[in-house]
Amino acid sequence: MARPKLRLGVSSCLLGQEVRYDGQHKRDDFLTEVLGPFVQWVPVCPELELGLGVPREPIRLVGRSAAPSLVAERSGLDHTEAMRAFAERRVGELAREDLSGYVTKKDSPSCGMERVRVHPAKGGPPRRDGVGAFARVLIEAFPLLPVEEEGRLHDPALREGFVERVFAYARWKEAVAAGMTRGALVAFHTAHKLTLLAHSPAAYRALGARVGGLRRGAIRADVEAYGAGLMAALKVPATRGRHVNVLQHAAGYLRDRLPAADRKELEESIADFGRGLVPRIVPLTLLRHHVRAQGLEYLAGQVYLDPDPKELMLRNHA
Repeated sequence: MARPKLRLGVSSCLLGQEVRYDGQHKRDDFLTEVLGPFVQWVPVCPELELGLGVPREPIRLVGRSAAPSLVAERSGLDHTEAMRAFAERRVGELAREDLSGYVTKKDSPSCGMERVRVHPAKGGPPRRDGVGAFARVLIEAFPLLPVEEEGRLHDPALREGFVERVFAYARWKEAVAAGMTRGALVAFHTAHKLTLLAHSPAAYRALGARVGGLRRGAIRADVEAYGAGLMAALKVPATRGRHVNVLQHAAGYLRDRLPAADRKELEESIADFGRGLVPRIVPLTLLRHHVRAQGLEYLAGQVYLDPDPKELMLRNHA
């Protein structure tokens, strides 16, 4: 069955729309050609939608990094309040778009997620510690929403992490929308155990304790805390060592079920991955094959084995 397309916000220029200050675009091939077939983009260009036009005078962040002004480079026209009002309205509209993630334009004074140039009010070299004026409002409004810059998505590990968070957030929203009972929360956590273990053993234990400690009565606070903990845990990079531990843990369920030759092949593929000789897809493929052949329902239900479309080839890089 085909997966439904997820809705992701995106800076319009990254889709090839000629909306930048100089009338150009910054089309990103990964977003348009690789990820594009699996998502429905919701494009936003804050500067154009604010009414600044194309082409337009460049703008930049000026002043204190914690609360900079948004100022036109040559005329000095201050767009700070206008952008804030626009961002709050537009973010309110995006709340109705059922977004599962957002990709912003790096270095943009309106869309940049981090390390945006902030110029001192009295002149001097800029600091690389700002957040775009629109992006700041977006991130504050949707603290669980996976947000990433297109530049960072050129890194295979960061790309995999972002896409994994996007699909996890979509699953979480779907589970909550369906009605989060105690049983549903336990089932959701159970399906994500190996994923959590690969990212953060501490979060794995904490979230497990929260689910295991559910009592009679309303669980809304527990559900909200679990969602926040889940998305925070997935932002912790999954290391090669933790992946090896997870793969070995999963292989342990097969130890008494496989012939010696098959068991050795699986163990060697995990060891080869640990040494960097093969990508993670190699032991994962073997593991999935044996899990299905042996009918191990617990492992078959683990999101870790199939977290996102295989066509993205996110586990082929290392």
